[in-house]
Amino acid sequence: MRIDWSTLALQTINALVLIWLLSRFLFRPVAQIIAERQKAAQALIGDADAAKRAALVERDTAAREAQQIVAARRDAMQTVAQEAAAEKAALLDAARAEAAGLRAAASAEAEAARVEQDKLAARRATALAIDIATKLLARLPPAACVAGFIDGLADGLAQLPEPVRAQLAAPGATLVLAAPRALSAEEQERCRAVLANGLTRTVPLRFEVEPSLLAGLELRAPHAVVSNNFAADLTRLAAALGEDTHVPG
Repeated sequence: MRIDWSTLALQTINALVLIWLLSRFLFRPVAQIIAERQKAAQALIGDADAAKRAALVERDTAAREAQQIVAARRDAMQTVAQEAAAEKAALLDAARAEAAGLRAAASAEAEAARVEQDKLAARRATALAIDIATKLLARLPPAACVAGFIDGLADGLAQLPEPVRAQLAAPGATLVLAAPRALSAEEQERCRAVLANGLTRTVPLRFEVEPSLLAGLELRAPHAVVSNNFAADLTRLAAALGEDTHVPG
């Protein structure tokens, strides 16, 4: 095979010219267009990434805000529940306290009523006992209403303080001896003897009748009274029972 070198050289030159023309008028504009397109694509990709990041930030912010709202709502519900529980407990405590107060008041009122009933029953019992004792004493023989009390008068004098007994026995002092009935001469003499023995001297003595004594005697002086009679005993008994009971005269 024979090679035509002139033709080959001419074709080579044509190929080189074509390549030069293509590189000058086709490859560079296309490359520039491709570069611009790539640049625009990169810008679009950057914008998309920025938008994506912004969207993610907004999503995260919205999620955090939603969580905060849920947490705030949960805290608010818990606070409301706690306040409701506290108010309920306070109302229950107040109701219990009021009920306890009502029970205490009712108990106190019932106790006061019971005490008053007990006092009334005690007063009635005391009055009845005194009335019975008075009626029984009224049936005693007249001598028994005095004779058994003369020696007790001496015991009453002995219990007085010494200065009081000295005043009773002072010169010029006049003593009054009360009895439920008039004393006989013998009873009067016996009373004078008992008093003289108790006071170590004879003192003037005036006798009086006082039926309210029921039975017994009562020695009276300006500074002292010696009671040895049933009326005084019944009065002391009523006082010991804490009752304001009248002793009948």
